[in-house]
Amino acid sequence: MSAGAASSPRARSLARRALDWIANPWGKPRFLLLVTWAYVGVSILPVLVAIQFSFNAGRSMTAWQGFSLTRWYFGDPVYSVWHDPSLRHALIQSLKLAGFDMVIATPLGVMLAIGLSRWRSVAASMSNFLMLLPMVTPEIVMGVAFYLVILHLYTFIHPGTFAQALGHVTFSLSYVVVIVRGRLVSIGRQYEEAAADLGATPWESMRYVLLPLLLPAILSSLMIVFAISIDDFVISQWLSCGAGCDTIPIRIYGSARAGPLPAVNALAALMVYFTVIALGIAYLLFRFLTRGERADRSTRLLVGDMAALEM
Repeated sequence: MSAGAASSPRARSLARRALDWIANPWGKPRFLLLVTWAYVGVSILPVLVAIQFSFNAGRSMTAWQGFSLTRWYFGDPVYSVWHDPSLRHALIQSLKLAGFDMVIATPLGVMLAIGLSRWRSVAASMSNFLMLLPMVTPEIVMGVAFYLVILHLYTFIHPGTFAQALGHVTFSLSYVVVIVRGRLVSIGRQYEEAAADLGATPWESMRYVLLPLLLPAILSSLMIVFAISIDDFVISQWLSCGAGCDTIPIRIYGSARAGPLPAVNALAALMVYFTVIALGIAYLLFRFLTRGERADRSTRLLVGDMAALEM
């Protein structure tokens, strides 16, 4: 047999192996990790650069002039976030709106989620659709709609903090409903039915059984609503009354076109810190409050597997 004939099957075998390695129909997604980290790098890198320059010792936004931990947060007596009245007011306004949103949207969302999960009719299906509509509607459309409604229909409401709070509650309510309804589906109705069999009234079943089981979703919704509200720009801008109602995103947008100082980066970094902390707390609370359920589920699965093996 000639060398060419011997090398031909070997070459075909190597080519097949290479094609199988690239196709990888039953193996692990080799390129998924690379694509994921590339996306994370591209999306997070500008944020990290902005946070870095909030610790710049000098006034430059492009040249690194040394490290200062506190200058642009509260150290500079004139231009820091704490000492600049406009930046400090924007921070307080954002926290105020986020607090109003948490206090109003979360209880309303919990009640709506429970009501919609128990309501069975054609109107219930329409209500479910309408409840999800703010999540898929472009935010610019919602902002314009809120502004026109206040301007021409609800004329007793004026642009300002109250109008901004109403706008935040309206668009964040859907997130609370989705989270709480997901929790309702996961726990089922067997606990309420068991409480009713033991003589509990509907109110007692809700107070002593359902609401404690919903607590992880409620607390997670609370933190997520805070994160969504403090980051909002479009609706806050459309319903703003001017400089007195500026939030952190509005102030950053206005400063970006007028030669900003690193104090603006410090303000943006504070918004990132608040958002990350809120989402982290939501995740940890949900994990902590549902750890027993995961253990029970794992135990049930293990017992089921052992019973199947014994059979």
